[in-house]
Amino acid sequence: MKPLKRYQYERYAILCSLAYPPTFNHTLYGFDKNGRHEVTDRWGRSIVRILWGERNEVVVVFKGSQSIWDWLINLAFFPKKIRAGDQFCHVHWGYYSLLEQSSKTNTVKPSPHLSDAINTEFVQACEQNINQTALTLYQQIESVLLPLIAQGKRITFTGHSSGGAMAILVAHRLYQHQPTAVKRIVTFGQPAAGFWNFKKHYPLAKRTYRICCDLDIVTFLPPIPFMFWHVGKVLWLHNGKIYEDTPTLWRLYLSIISWVLRPITYHYMNKYIRNKDFFDKH
Repeated sequence: MKPLKRYQYERYAILCSLAYPPTFNHTLYGFDKNGRHEVTDRWGRSIVRILWGERNEVVVVFKGSQSIWDWLINLAFFPKKIRAGDQFCHVHWGYYSLLEQSSKTNTVKPSPHLSDAINTEFVQACEQNINQTALTLYQQIESVLLPLIAQGKRITFTGHSSGGAMAILVAHRLYQHQPTAVKRIVTFGQPAAGFWNFKKHYPLAKRTYRICCDLDIVTFLPPIPFMFWHVGKVLWLHNGKIYEDTPTLWRLYLSIISWVLRPITYHYMNKYIRNKDFFDKH
């Protein structure tokens, strides 16, 4: 597994934070003016942003929970059976259902950045397959990605909270018929997306990075020990350091200890040293 470089981490973290505002200037982050597609949910809200430019990388950014309904989806953790190559495995029904919801977008829009031949052929194929019915979130995403993959671009998936779980599931699904197209998956504050058999058959573990921050309770969800399992490499940001592949129970123990001792740690001299810039302004 190649290490996740600092500039890559910062880039994906910024893009995840910018998934929430209704608008932002994506060209400031190296993407083309026309290299952006918004994927909407059943209420017409933007839930996924697909960004691309001159580089061979396409970044798919998944937004986390935005409403009470979205938060309730976290509680729908009964199993959904899906295919993983020649095997079957089980994932979180709620997160899977987000990808299967119908969108208010009823057509496949051609991308202005792709050749007319690729656009025409793919749009016709999609329209024939869906018989003019509303597209699901996954169908919207795939309708944009496949022509880009045909141009030789590779896909990075990133997301925050439940968006991270969606990123895992979409990457896994795309891998089934485009195994070389997935570049990496980077998630932030992500709950677990699948059961043990999903972890066992997940083919992208060496391309997946899961970022956790201190005692982020969402990263311990769903709250059923040994039923749901995370995939990929965990990078835990704690007390100014980055820990790799810290076991979940040990991470929880250290977080609780840190929280209990926090009032005492504010007395440490390094807390005063880090605020020295305040005095430079006076």
